[in-house]
Amino acid sequence: MSKEKYERTKPHVNIGTIGHVDHGKTTLTAAITKVLAEKMGGGEVKAFDQIDNAPEERERGITIATAHVEYETENRHYAHVDCPGHADYVKNMITGAAQMDGAILVVSAADGPMPQTREHILLARQVGVPAMVVFLNKADMVDDEELLELVDMEIRELLSSYDFPGDDIPVIAGSALAALEGRDDEIGKDKVLELMEAVDNYIPEPERAIDRPFLMPVEDVFSI
Repeated sequence: MSKEKYERTKPHVNIGTIGHVDHGKTTLTAAITKVLAEKMGGGEVKAFDQIDNAPEERERGITIATAHVEYETENRHYAHVDCPGHADYVKNMITGAAQMDGAILVVSAADGPMPQTREHILLARQVGVPAMVVFLNKADMVDDEELLELVDMEIRELLSSYDFPGDDIPVIAGSALAALEGRDDEIGKDKVLELMEAVDNYIPEPERAIDRPFLMPVEDVFSI
C-alpha cells in the first residue's frame, strides 16, 4: 500500500504526546489517527504496534525511540511525535520535544501526575514548547467524578508551577483505548475529537521563516 499523500494546503504544525510511562501516549496517538481518518475520509491509520515498531518496544510494551505519524483536521496538517515516557529514554524525549510547536500531555486519570509527568513538563518548558493541552486518559477506570476533578486540579497546579497557564489550559477527560476499539463514543471518539478541536484552537499557529535560507538540523553522525 502506498503511503498516504497529504495536500500541503493547510498550516503545518508539529505536535507530540508527552507524559509518564504507560499512561497511554501511544494508544492516544493511534486513536487520533483512527478517529481523524474516519472523520476526514482519508489519512493513514496507524495501529499501536506500528507506532511502537521496534521489537524491544513491543516486547516490553513501552516506547523507547520517538515515533512519527501524520494526520490532519479540517484546519491543519499535523506531524505528531510520540515521545517515550520511560525514565531511561529521556534524551529521546528531548529530541522529539525540541521540534514541537505544541504538546499533548497525557495523564492517567486513575494514577494522576507521576514522576515523568513532572519531568516532561519541566523539559517541555526548558526546550521551549510554547503551548500544551492535557488529555486525562483512562477516565473509564475512575467511577468517582470528584476524583477526576481532583486530578484535573492537581495537573493545573503542576503546570502553573512550571510557568504554563494552568488555569487556561484545556483538559479533556476520556479513554484513548475506547476510541481505538470503537466503543463508548461519549468517552472515546467524541473525546478525541474534542481534544483535537482544543489542539486546533489553543495551540498557536507557528511562524515559519519561509523567506530565510534553508536550515537542516543534523541529529547524529555514525561512522561505518
